[in-house]
Amino acid sequence: MYLNNSNIKLPEDSNTIVWKYLDLSKFLDLLLSQKLFMSRSDKFEDQYEGTFSEPTFEEIKKLSIDNPEFLNYYKTHREKVAISSWHINEYESFAMWQIFTQNSEGLAIQSTIGRLQNALQPETNFNQYIGEVNYIDYKKEYIPFDDMFFPFLFKRKSFQYEREVRIISDVADNSIKINDGLKINVDINELIEKIYIHPKSENWYKNLVIQLVKQLGFDFCIEKSDLESDILI
Repeated sequence: MYLNNSNIKLPEDSNTIVWKYLDLSKFLDLLLSQKLFMSRSDKFEDQYEGTFSEPTFEEIKKLSIDNPEFLNYYKTHREKVAISSWHINEYESFAMWQIFTQNSEGLAIQSTIGRLQNALQPETNFNQYIGEVNYIDYKKEYIPFDDMFFPFLFKRKSFQYEREVRIISDVADNSIKINDGLKINVDINELIEKIYIHPKSENWYKNLVIQLVKQLGFDFCIEKSDLESDILI
């Protein structure tokens, strides 16, 4: 279950397709634990993750002159927020396969916005939101800071290709310590609509994935990648 926040935007159509590209070990961990791994926000490759744009930062600095703890709180809050990233796209993305998988191995989970919402299990210890990322010019544009989730829903324009939707968990109100990340309870069968296997993977790898999914008691629809289609001449 997730919390609704009228300030956080999402595609209106709950059938909007989203993808998660991952390697086999992370996929197996998801199936075996039936928990979704979320990365701590300050561990992302993008050093700007969870930070503010320059106009917003200037405003926060002014507010911090009389209250230095105000700025420190925003800095340390990044250690209390975990994120699971999903990619909005009607179709598979060649670029996403390249970025998030290696050695022609890996999988893509196909889901929808509605499935993400329904797959989240109620958490009593922390708040969760699902929101679409806004891509802005960090030198010129303003990020509102009246809501602690907002810094995590903005990224620089150079990341626009990600077309990202995020599940965000915030444990700031309790004593949970996030090291590299956080695992949250999910309904696996609701979360996963289809699985696509890397288009350049070998047959033994495809058969291995199919066999592992079956042995673990799941019957997901496993699709042949559209990028693997035979050439017609």
